[in-house]
Amino acid sequence: MSITLYVSCDSGAVSLGANRVADEIVKQAQERGLPITLIRNGSRGMYWLETLVEVATDAGRIAYGPVQVNDVAGLFDADFLHAGTHPLALGLTEELSYFKNQQRLTFARVGTTNPICLDDYLAHDGYRGLTNALAMTQTDIVKAVTDSGLRGRGGAAFPTGIKWNTVLNTPSEQKYIICNADEGDSGTFSDRMIMEGDPFVLIEGMTIAGLAVGATQGYIYLRVEYPHAHQALNAAIAKANTAGYLGDNILGSGKAFHLEVRLGAGAYVCGEETSLMESLEGKRGLVRFKPPLPAISGLFGKPTVVNNVISLASVPIILDKGGDFYRDFGMGRSRGTLPLQLAGNLKHTGLVEVAFGLTLRELLYDFGGGSASGKPIKAVQVGGPLGAYLPESQFDTPLDYEAFAAIWAVLGHGGVVAFDDSVDMAAMAKYSMEFCAIESCGKCTPCRIGSTRGYELMDEIMQGRDLDKNIVLLRSLCDTLLNGSLCALGGMTPYPVLSALNHFQEDFGVKS
Repeated sequence: MSITLYVSCDSGAVSLGANRVADEIVKQAQERGLPITLIRNGSRGMYWLETLVEVATDAGRIAYGPVQVNDVAGLFDADFLHAGTHPLALGLTEELSYFKNQQRLTFARVGTTNPICLDDYLAHDGYRGLTNALAMTQTDIVKAVTDSGLRGRGGAAFPTGIKWNTVLNTPSEQKYIICNADEGDSGTFSDRMIMEGDPFVLIEGMTIAGLAVGATQGYIYLRVEYPHAHQALNAAIAKANTAGYLGDNILGSGKAFHLEVRLGAGAYVCGEETSLMESLEGKRGLVRFKPPLPAISGLFGKPTVVNNVISLASVPIILDKGGDFYRDFGMGRSRGTLPLQLAGNLKHTGLVEVAFGLTLRELLYDFGGGSASGKPIKAVQVGGPLGAYLPESQFDTPLDYEAFAAIWAVLGHGGVVAFDDSVDMAAMAKYSMEFCAIESCGKCTPCRIGSTRGYELMDEIMQGRDLDKNIVLLRSLCDTLLNGSLCALGGMTPYPVLSALNHFQEDFGVKS
């Protein structure tokens, strides 16, 4: 009888040797005459345990990890195919505390299924949301999303239902759905994990969005640095078309939705929705003035929904189980769950999907395990390269959009990067200015010139020159960037710079 094993095809796992481990498992099984079925699944999100190998048993999947190529023969010697004892044995995957204590809604299938197997997707509640949506009016679909409390998971946290409702009520012969998959924030990888580990959930979410607002064409704007996601998405789209889940006649309903993947060229600013649309139209990625809003005049001047990967991938479960089900997770105006990505100086790096309300301290220590170096965690940057640096005194802040705004911080895309007490926060502030200068599209003066002047100022400050004058000048420059920039790139660069200055003055040579 064949034993089923699972090894991740996620590019994070592949970078740690998953392909080599998978090949060695097949080789060892053949040499020993043992019948196995090897499935390449998405990552469970526990990257410190990759390569993770799971063996299917009647009790559930037994995990072994982190497995290196030279561990494979020993695993077979220990009869791991029948849950044999081995130093790398971890027990039942879903009983591991890191995994068990999550609330996986959007990521329910990631790590469980074969990502590009449509039958596997259907067997795990796939396309139930779309089936329900086909029996609903457009207004009722939008209402379900509105009632769920879903807000944009790309960073702005704008209510998804309001955006959809605007596009629905804007008359036009042609409308578009755009998925912003230009995941460029440092320390973020949840979009990539969904696209590589469960591409059908994104396709289903975009199809539901198209039905809701009357759009017949969708585009996934994917960053060029994600070749594995590109491959998985195209394979899944082809299968969805063949099976009638995309095309001119979705499941015989007479309703149409077509979907294509378009590659970006690596510009960070193209993660901003209007710059992204300029790029999609074949132009240089420059930020547009608003108004008009994309929901009224977006791609090619037509009403356009632009949502992030996680926003759209959260829609199927809302249409499957109802807006109230999703809204019951979370706190305040932050409803549902947020996939948080743990990176930097932590023992347990990876992805955690939990309901809003968990504190940053709980995330860092209960899930992240504290610093990998064993030193105290000095600062945490939440929300990508434009997010604020939070000191230990703010670690008890709940993960909630409004709670973070109250301390002049952002949750953003859910990226969390930890630093121990060896970090120089003045150097981090200088890097923020340099990042803005390099990535600026150059359209507005505060961002184009201000970031360069900010980098020069930080150089002066780090050399201890005229601190009293230069720090005042830095604060004034940040005020100009914050209030005068055309988009969030320049407008949010002050967040990391000022938070570093406010909370870690000693690193700037300022005596308290």
